[in-house]
Amino acid sequence: MAFTVSLNMSRLLSLSSAATATGTTAARLPPKTLLHFNLPLSSSTSYFTHHPLKFKPVRFSSSSTSTTKITPIASAVSVGSKLPESTFSYFDSSDELQTITVSDLTKSKKAILFAVPGAFTPTCSQKHLPGFVEKSGELKAKGVDVIACISVNDAFVMKAWKENLNINDEVLLLSDGNGDFTRAIGAELDLSDKPVGLGVRSRRYSMLVEDGVVKVLNMEEGGAFTSSGAEDMLKTDQCD
Repeated sequence: MAFTVSLNMSRLLSLSSAATATGTTAARLPPKTLLHFNLPLSSSTSYFTHHPLKFKPVRFSSSSTSTTKITPIASAVSVGSKLPESTFSYFDSSDELQTITVSDLTKSKKAILFAVPGAFTPTCSQKHLPGFVEKSGELKAKGVDVIACISVNDAFVMKAWKENLNINDEVLLLSDGNGDFTRAIGAELDLSDKPVGLGVRSRRYSMLVEDGVVKVLNMEEGGAFTSSGAEDMLKTDQCD
């Protein structure tokens, strides 16, 4: 006994008629043409189990050669780089607004420059800056001449922050108000999506610079605080 699967093809007549109307020649099928597939009855219930239908997944792409590349964040400076010239501002002990250049800070000196995403922000106020204030004596005993904190904040904010934390001359707080130095070394941190309205700031980092040349660089990913603290600088042989 055989199992018969029939497909009625009479509806194809309309396609044949349409082809004739447009001047093309097409074979006409009789209105009751049937296609027959004979399968053994014994296999009728298991055929499709053993012969499942296979479909290829549909893939959508704007370009057959397009790929997604993840580019790691990298700074424009590295160990051995000469720092680009830039100018910072700050208020001195007489409340006079002063400016100082990268050259002024580092020429014939051993300087530690570290940056924070923002004055008065929690990690910067509770850990990063206080750590350098606390360890300033040890760092200077190792030959460091200058310790400076850089932030993309105006000089007035940096002055208020310094007063709030009761900092004297242990660390110099410098304003990179327009972010010129931050952009020049490729350390921008875009926080525009944050609800507190920080905008574009600086990534957190610390560096040891001798005569304008970077000797040690600890650049953090974004605002993370894992390797740019005072303790990390004390561990480096370059400070000896």
